[in-house]
Amino acid sequence: MRRVPLFVLLLCLAQRNVPAQTTVKAPMRDDVALSTDLYNAGAGVRRPVLLMRTPYNKNNQKAVAQRYAAAGYTVVVQDERGRYESPGESLPYNNEGQDGFDTLEWVVKQPWCDGRVGMWGASAVGAVQWQAAAEGAPGLAVLCPTATWGSFYRNIYHGGAARLALIAQAAAGRTAPPPGKAPPKDWAPVLMHLPLAEMDQAIGWPLPWLTGILAHPRPDGFWKRLDLTRDLERVSIPAQHIVGYYDFFLRETVSNFQRARKNSPHQQLILGPWDHGTIGKTKVADVDFGEAAKLDVVGENLAWFDRHLQKKTAEPVPAVRYFSMGGNAWHTASAWPPPGTKQISFYLHSSGGANTRNGNGTLDRKPPASDEPNDSLRADPADPAPAVAEGNGRGKYLGIWGPTDQRSIEDRQDVLVYDSGALAQPVTIAGPVRAAIWGKTDTPDADWVVKLVDVAPNGFAHNIAMGILRGTFRDSETEPRPLEPGRAYEFAVDLGHVAARIDRGHRLRLDVSAACFPLFDRNTNTGEGPFSARVKVATQQVLHGRRHPSRLLVWAQP
Repeated sequence: MRRVPLFVLLLCLAQRNVPAQTTVKAPMRDDVALSTDLYNAGAGVRRPVLLMRTPYNKNNQKAVAQRYAAAGYTVVVQDERGRYESPGESLPYNNEGQDGFDTLEWVVKQPWCDGRVGMWGASAVGAVQWQAAAEGAPGLAVLCPTATWGSFYRNIYHGGAARLALIAQAAAGRTAPPPGKAPPKDWAPVLMHLPLAEMDQAIGWPLPWLTGILAHPRPDGFWKRLDLTRDLERVSIPAQHIVGYYDFFLRETVSNFQRARKNSPHQQLILGPWDHGTIGKTKVADVDFGEAAKLDVVGENLAWFDRHLQKKTAEPVPAVRYFSMGGNAWHTASAWPPPGTKQISFYLHSSGGANTRNGNGTLDRKPPASDEPNDSLRADPADPAPAVAEGNGRGKYLGIWGPTDQRSIEDRQDVLVYDSGALAQPVTIAGPVRAAIWGKTDTPDADWVVKLVDVAPNGFAHNIAMGILRGTFRDSETEPRPLEPGRAYEFAVDLGHVAARIDRGHRLRLDVSAACFPLFDRNTNTGEGPFSARVKVATQQVLHGRRHPSRLLVWAQP
């Protein structure tokens, strides 16, 4: 008898343990049938179901789906309407509430479903979970929305400024170019195009979705259907929220956790040192946070599903798990910010020459005892301060969210730098970060960009938090008002959330500028909006003194 090689036997055994996969068509209310892969759906056994609805090709989820199926679940992965194998027209987020409802209604009627469904996925795949939950979809029992939004407006706009590179490149990548057209190879001139609302002309073909977004910088009726903030407060579904400090979904994910917790105590927030493309990894842009930064996101989701669908454990879990950068260690807390922290202030000082990192700007805990000379910068829309330094193989005007060396940017005359000097004792931050910047300008509008920076003893200076506020949006998102030239205003800048240990010998630094391009669109300084191409050079001043105490506010251990 012929002997079968051992590796062939092992391969057969491995394949025998791989859950069976079939592809079916799930009907929607308008008779469009969406292509849907099923794993572990045979043998007439009713199980809890894990569902993903994705615009990014269901075939890319086979390994994860098989892992979930091997853990005892029936798994359903579906191409969204108009994507890959599913028919229909794809309009981002336009149909996902009703299609999510219809898919879940179909799932719970199947003989392989026990009536309970969990959903998982990140980014757009996380958002469709909330859209289905907001519709009251049947059977939806647990969620794992990683790095996503509750208000699409606040995902796209922050402080009145648009996340330009993100949305322009996403729109071009999601909409197929017409024959003879191709996406731009050099995005720098495209992102510099004005008027902003006509950026699709620079890309090369009509992009109505992009045009609509850029033409509506306020949360008006254009955004209403994709504002789920009130719905999230009514949803009582257990949810695990995972996001990184450098992720553009950071603020929205933390807000989702806090909103959902009002109506359901079964919420968990996991915060790590990642950007949107590196969730669970150790290396993010220019910084390696070590082995401790690794996170098995699928494993975390699986443990959450096991807890709420399989009842495999009743042990309590911390409401918040967060990674502290610098110390590179994980911590737990019952809330965010962690109990035991308190808000403290670091005040900006100078004698009027804080321009560049070699200037005289300082940052310390002592409030100004008297008025000090103002610092001044010249904000030219034709030469905006970049988000990421050029060089080391990087081109001009890159949209990188992660930690990068800020020194060459801090050498620009249009960047004001306030430095603590070498710390005698470490500062441990955990919570939201804000800046109250007293400023004035000679134009009807101006942007105020604030970066919090950790400076190592060797001089390497990397951003740990960043925020922007468009001056006309200082008081209201819905009713922006022009600035009065020469008048002093207090600008409240939201830098997001962070946990970091700034060690002894390191320096805490605050950079203030007028742009972070192309992560955010340039301010033309005219206040004329996205349909105008006219620009003005602004002279912006930062005030710091007894009457105008500009300051950084962080939650820190006392």
